[in-house]
Amino acid sequence: MVIDHIGIVVSSLQEAIKEWTEIFGYRQLTEIVANTRQRVRVVFMEKENSVTIKLIEPDGAESPVHKYSLRGGGLHHLCFKCDNVESGVKRLESMGMRLLSPPQPGEAFDNNSIAFVYAQNMGLNIELIDTDIKACRLKQI
Repeated sequence: MVIDHIGIVVSSLQEAIKEWTEIFGYRQLTEIVANTRQRVRVVFMEKENSVTIKLIEPDGAESPVHKYSLRGGGLHHLCFKCDNVESGVKRLESMGMRLLSPPQPGEAFDNNSIAFVYAQNMGLNIELIDTDIKACRLKQI
C-alpha cells in the first residue's frame, strides 16, 4: 500500500482552493465532484513532488463531516492505494481495524471502488482505493 492522498475537511472549497494555491503552491487538479453517498463535495489539489490533497466540503447539515467543518475541519483521512479494495479491507479488519464504509463506487474516482476503515490505535480514518483515476480532471492548457 502507498499513500495516494490526504483528505482535509474544509468549510468552503472555494476558500480552501485559494488558500492551498496561494500559501502552499498547489494547483487544482480536478473539477469539484459531488459525492452523493457521503454527502460531500471534493476537489483534488496537486503540487509537483508532493502528495495529492483532497479537500472535502460538507454538502449540508446531514453530511457526516458537517460538525467537524464547523469546528474548523482539518485532517480527515489518509488514502492508501492497494491492489484490491475488498482484499485490502479484509486484511485491515483482520489487524483489528473497524470497517466504517464497505467497498462501494467512489464518485471522485470515476465510480471505482473505495472503502473506509478506522485504525483506532492510530486515531486515523483510512480510505482504500485501487485506481489511479481521479474523476473530472481539469484540462491542461
